[in-house]
Amino acid sequence: EVVFEVRGRGAYSRLKFENGVHRVQRVPETEAQGRIHTSTATVVVMPEAEEVDVAIDPERLKVDVYRSGGHGGQSVNTTDSAVRLTYTPDDGGPPIVVTCQDERSQLKNKAKAEKVLMARLLDRQMAQQQEALTEVRRSAVGSGDRSEKVRTYNYPEGRITDHRIDFKYYKLPQFVEAGDLDPVIDRLIAWDQGNRLSEPPNGAKRG
Repeated sequence: EVVFEVRGRGAYSRLKFENGVHRVQRVPETEAQGRIHTSTATVVVMPEAEEVDVAIDPERLKVDVYRSGGHGGQSVNTTDSAVRLTYTPDDGGPPIVVTCQDERSQLKNKAKAEKVLMARLLDRQMAQQQEALTEVRRSAVGSGDRSEKVRTYNYPEGRITDHRIDFKYYKLPQFVEAGDLDPVIDRLIAWDQGNRLSEPPNGAKRG
């Protein structure tokens, strides 16, 4: 397994098309009878996880204040110093409820409750981000079966075939060794954009 990072503007938007099974056909130097051997490699391209920025939307936050109580119903404070925060996430998830009555000051309790709420929102967003990356990896890898190949590199013929767009490119050394991926990637981008344009808008049905 090889793991490496690629930096640069638009790196993921272009390299994401490398996801999938790549098949290599070549004659090894140790092959005395000149037979072609086939091997495969599964490539997974994932965007780098960005730093999660947590923000509380005031429109989704409900603040309740009430009188705090001690053990056995003993009154800790005669003012409404305890705070309950109820936050409704914008992703349709269940509300997050945080209460705090540690301090005699309502402002201090509210500040503490907000910190706890921020921490819970951070955990939630990080979990969602990880789930999204896992799904990207799962869809990219597939089953790893050779029938799911996206591209074949045929060294005896000096040919690259991208099976998604049925495109044959006869400059294999230039593509593999010199790293000139653009002739293939540009066609994949055009193919992908064409597919997107042909899709009906959300909720619409083809006539």
